[in-house]
Amino acid sequence: MLRSLKRSPVRAKVFQSATIQFLTLLLLLGCCIAPAFAQAPRSGNPILRGWYADPEARIFQNEYWIYPTYSAPYGEQVFMDAFSSKDLVTWKKHPRVLDVRDVRWAKRALWAPSVVRKSGSYYLFFSANDIQNDQELGGIGVARSRRPEGPFKDYLGKPLIDKFHNGAQPIDPFIFEDRDGSYYITYGGWRHCNIAKLNDAFTGFIPFADGTTFKEITPKGYVEGSFMIMKDGKYYFMWSEGGWTGPNYAVAYAIGSSPFGPFNRVGRILQQDASVATGAGHHSVLHAPGSNKWYIVYHRRPLGGDGPEPPGHLHRGNAL
Repeated sequence: MLRSLKRSPVRAKVFQSATIQFLTLLLLLGCCIAPAFAQAPRSGNPILRGWYADPEARIFQNEYWIYPTYSAPYGEQVFMDAFSSKDLVTWKKHPRVLDVRDVRWAKRALWAPSVVRKSGSYYLFFSANDIQNDQELGGIGVARSRRPEGPFKDYLGKPLIDKFHNGAQPIDPFIFEDRDGSYYITYGGWRHCNIAKLNDAFTGFIPFADGTTFKEITPKGYVEGSFMIMKDGKYYFMWSEGGWTGPNYAVAYAIGSSPFGPFNRVGRILQQDASVATGAGHHSVLHAPGSNKWYIVYHRRPLGGDGPEPPGHLHRGNAL
């Protein structure tokens, strides 16, 4: 059974369980990392300099990638950078892999990317405009590139999801490939989380057998930042809970037998160490190829609250 993780001021700790092993890569609202192996060189924390949040970590062509939100006031939060590494120690910055100028329907508040490679192209799913109702233009969009470093260009010319289904604000997308090659999107704010099956071209959705397109899979305590992995034939569903900048912001998890759950909350796998930072959450997970090591990448807020407000929190907080 997984147990909660508290970080030391020096580095993130490795913890072992009968179910899964996570080695923390501390990402920040500025970015951090722990050593990948006991004798390996260490990057130190934070791993990325600058104001970033909501990290999506992926492996493309034997290289590690992190796609975070650029954390700034909404009017300035109009692009996304990416970072790549071959060893989880040295990171190369790829500036403006997505720019709002290349998404004609978006105007501000880009955040929470999720990136997948399919059929030789890279697809970056993102939130834009922080819509508060079905009358506003915005939601979750898709951009495409031939390279993981972009540039990513608007793929659909409109949002992929632009309405509130089952009460879920269309934000915080995560793309999950199932064992049969199907792709699903999980997403949602305002304490609701949906899942939908993407069509082969990523231009829309395939309805479920009951005729619905968006199924709610919200676990107890869910706030935002859904994420899913498969291990040993089981589906580990994770999310962020609590207040975004407060001491109870944390990552919790549930285990299901399918991507649809049911997902009953088991407990937390990540929570803050008040001597280090606040607001530890909105994560993603990496599995190091050829090993039994799993890494959790997340952001945190420095003590003293210096720097910009985490992305989306000003408006999303009003809905709670």
